[in-house]
Amino acid sequence: MSAALARARRDFVAAVERRNPHEPEFVQAACELAESVMPLVLDNADYRAARILERMAEPDRVISFRVCWEDDAGEVRVNRAWRVQFNRALGPYKGGMRFSAGVTPSVLKFLGFEQTFKNALTGLPMGGGKGGADFDPHGASEREVMRFCKALMAELYRHIAPHVDVPAGDVGVGSREIGYLFGEYSRLTNRFEGGVLTGKGLTFGGSAVREEATGYGVICMLINALEHHGRGLEGQRVAISGAGNVALHAAEKACAEGARVVTLSDSDGTAWCADGLDAEQIAWIKALKLERRGRISEAADQLQGVEFHRGEQPWRLPCDIALPAALENEIDDDDARCLLDHDLVALAEGANMPVTAKASKRLREAGVVFLPAKAANAGGVAVSGLEQSQNATRVSWSRETVERRLHEIMRDIHDDCVANGGAGTVTDYFRGANVAAFERVARAMLAYGIV
Repeated sequence: MSAALARARRDFVAAVERRNPHEPEFVQAACELAESVMPLVLDNADYRAARILERMAEPDRVISFRVCWEDDAGEVRVNRAWRVQFNRALGPYKGGMRFSAGVTPSVLKFLGFEQTFKNALTGLPMGGGKGGADFDPHGASEREVMRFCKALMAELYRHIAPHVDVPAGDVGVGSREIGYLFGEYSRLTNRFEGGVLTGKGLTFGGSAVREEATGYGVICMLINALEHHGRGLEGQRVAISGAGNVALHAAEKACAEGARVVTLSDSDGTAWCADGLDAEQIAWIKALKLERRGRISEAADQLQGVEFHRGEQPWRLPCDIALPAALENEIDDDDARCLLDHDLVALAEGANMPVTAKASKRLREAGVVFLPAKAANAGGVAVSGLEQSQNATRVSWSRETVERRLHEIMRDIHDDCVANGGAGTVTDYFRGANVAAFERVARAMLAYGIV
């Protein structure tokens, strides 16, 4: 690394940390992008003159508001909510709403920043945004969730529209919550604007394959990457963390492609099946988690060949492929060492930034095929973009059409990563995804002048 490049990276990191104190998630995301794209910035006089990287690291706006609602006991509750409209160089702001006690401005800024580049990789006209509230839907009744969603939309509706900002679901926000939010938006505005929210039910403007899209897209990206490196997915032991929408549909798709899904997990611990969960077992766990809202420990009691490792994550257990699909920074450097001790072949990020910066660097330097979140889990927002297209033209595409389009988008993302990943025995997908996405956003921003 040249002295000028090292100094530029160091100065950028210092500036981001100074402007965003106490926001470690956002700082990590911004600095990881700079690691890949700073050489491009230094080589391009237009990028330097327009201070393009510094502008990308500042959201267009952050909207903060309170949400007051009444619980079943008649008590008034007060939550905080935010919408981060990060960058609209390529289209309307687009990104999910997250309901979780752990939601903070730092988390939403990091997610909105990542969303900008993830959306750019899809090739669809979408900018980047993210939102959420520190409301925990777990343990809340159906009516409490409904009242909260309606109270939140009473403010959010002022800031969204099909050509302005299009929220979707995320952690804690599924089709139920999207239905409540959309219903209240329609009531408040007296308009049926299907394209204002994505992830809707099929009966009121939703898209086929939207629920499965993120998990299916991860496996599609993984298959492309393995084939590019002369490998296949069939017979590989795949360790998956989480047991939510992304993890379960990734497990479903991996199993259908012949892989051995050896783990799923939740906050209680990890379900381990040395021979791999079969399709019926995955379907049982899917019903357990998504319908009955049970705990993964029940799988060990009900399914043959399944053990439960209480309090443990999957990363200390043997696997060929890791698919973290639970939380940000869930794989640290010690976990990375354990994965390498088990001869890890590939890692695909199903969650957003689930690998710490140090662990990511260790895995990539060891020759692991490392698929970063902005490329690997772009399938969900890709189908959200396709849902917007269907809403705009007032048509509904068949499941076969949407799934074909999803596969085409994920293949194109893979090819863009390869084209920008540099030479080497193992493609640097981390660099390739960052460079390809950065270039698309940067060119648009330059075209607009200083705005």
